[in-house]
Amino acid sequence: MNGNLTVDYKNPVVVRKMGINALTKELGPVGMAYFMQQFDRGEGDYTKERELLLADLTMDKIVNEIYAMRKNK
Repeated sequence: MNGNLTVDYKNPVVVRKMGINALTKELGPVGMAYFMQQFDRGEGDYTKERELLLADLTMDKIVNEIYAMRKNK
């Protein structure tokens, strides 16, 4: 945005666009993306999801899967 224009700082869309543009200018697109990821809240309950996903996993299963992957290489 042009520095001579009046900026509506109460408009979150405008502020977000200006912020992303400033971050991209200073950090580059990749740096901007990494910076933005720091503020991503994510969604869901990681602990509950992990417990469900790993409920039937045992050390023996892990070791057997490693051996199977190595064998199939």
